[in-house]
Amino acid sequence: MKSLNFLISLFTFQSLIFGAAKKSNVLLISIDDLNDWVGCMGGHPQAKTPNIDRVAKMGTLFNNAHCQSPVCNPSRASMMTGRYPHTSGVYFLSPDLKEAPVLKNLKTMPEVFADHGYKTMAAGKIYHTRDHRFFQTYKPTGGFGPRPQKKISQPHGHPLWDWGIFPDDDNVMPDMKCAKWAVDQLSQKHDKPFFMGVGFYRPHVPMFATKKWFDMHPKDKIKLPAVPSDDLKDLSQYAIDLTNLEHVSPTHEWVTGAGQWEHAVQSYLASVTFADHCLGLVLDALEKSEYADNTIIALFSDHGFHLGEKERWAKRSLWEDGTRVPVVVAAPGHKAAQKTNRPAELLDIFPTLLELAGLPKDEIQEGQSLVPLMKNPQREWNHPAITSFGLGNYSVRSTRYRFIQYFDGSRELYDLTKDPHEWKNLIDNPKMKQVIQEHASFIPQKQHPILPGNSTGHKAYAAASKNIKK
Repeated sequence: MKSLNFLISLFTFQSLIFGAAKKSNVLLISIDDLNDWVGCMGGHPQAKTPNIDRVAKMGTLFNNAHCQSPVCNPSRASMMTGRYPHTSGVYFLSPDLKEAPVLKNLKTMPEVFADHGYKTMAAGKIYHTRDHRFFQTYKPTGGFGPRPQKKISQPHGHPLWDWGIFPDDDNVMPDMKCAKWAVDQLSQKHDKPFFMGVGFYRPHVPMFATKKWFDMHPKDKIKLPAVPSDDLKDLSQYAIDLTNLEHVSPTHEWVTGAGQWEHAVQSYLASVTFADHCLGLVLDALEKSEYADNTIIALFSDHGFHLGEKERWAKRSLWEDGTRVPVVVAAPGHKAAQKTNRPAELLDIFPTLLELAGLPKDEIQEGQSLVPLMKNPQREWNHPAITSFGLGNYSVRSTRYRFIQYFDGSRELYDLTKDPHEWKNLIDNPKMKQVIQEHASFIPQKQHPILPGNSTGHKAYAAASKNIKK
């Protein structure tokens, strides 16, 4: 009997040891403020992103993925907790996610993985602020990086809003420091499965990069986004005010009048290519490591970005340019080089990683696991992407259409198969009545009030709402 008990104990011990060793590692990669100007997404013909394209070839590209809020803090808070902004009340840049009563006692993504025996570590920007709270090991890399003593291209406004060639050395850039940290971690022996966050800051403003990345995008050959002169004619004044009032980005009128449009687009493309290069260093290290065949990769951006489209700059809009983001998931045992146009949300990444890692499902999370789409990219999928920007302002994105409903009651509808730039608002087309009803049914009925704050988003929302005609 003693020998039998010993064998049972030995088997149990070996199962625990080898079972833990078989757990897949997780590599979560964030690229800040990256829109669809990615080679495999076709958002701009001059985008050079060989390493993002490389990740896409390793797994499934969710080509119709969207953020839950077109602002850093609420988008990342939503994704990392599995809760919509309209559930938490975190709609804007403030408050911090742990200051929201609904989110205060929730465990975020790395904390859940830590509870299941993972070593958690990160560098750079994964959450909006104070990333170190959520990881067992965290490496700060310098935020948005070094800045010149005097602005280069955009002399007024917010200190981060600038672009151009700076500095002289890639190695002083936070994203290079982040990449080198990840390379070092991947070269080490880890006694537990790891959850590693790698957060790149570019192409977020200031859109600075060294000269060699600019040289890859000559300014005299830059192709500008198409912006019809009458693009705003079929929008409500509220929609225009919400995306233009109180924002810290320069106006489109200033950018064009100052002769800076080509330069700003060049700077964004250069910043994207630099971030992509940093990603490549991490991918190279992963491929050379002992973890190459046992690591789940999830790559995302927190929201889109306008560079003149609809006569505006930056984020904070409910249109395609403001909400569409790259999302790629690659995992051992799943097919490579796949693409799906079914709608996906950043909110879906959390439950997807839980399922891929074999961890228990959280039934209270509001996202959907994307694993079914990784198995069959063309399957039926009745889960549109829902984005909000303040109480009462919602976008519903399906495979074909985008429906927007604003706080003042105004609405928009676009057929993205025929109108990918969203230039023609179909809301008054009688033939679209059923489509409108179907999409409107997904507008949340229960909406958490906006939590207090003094952010740009709070101010923009208040200013636009003040102008509503009663």
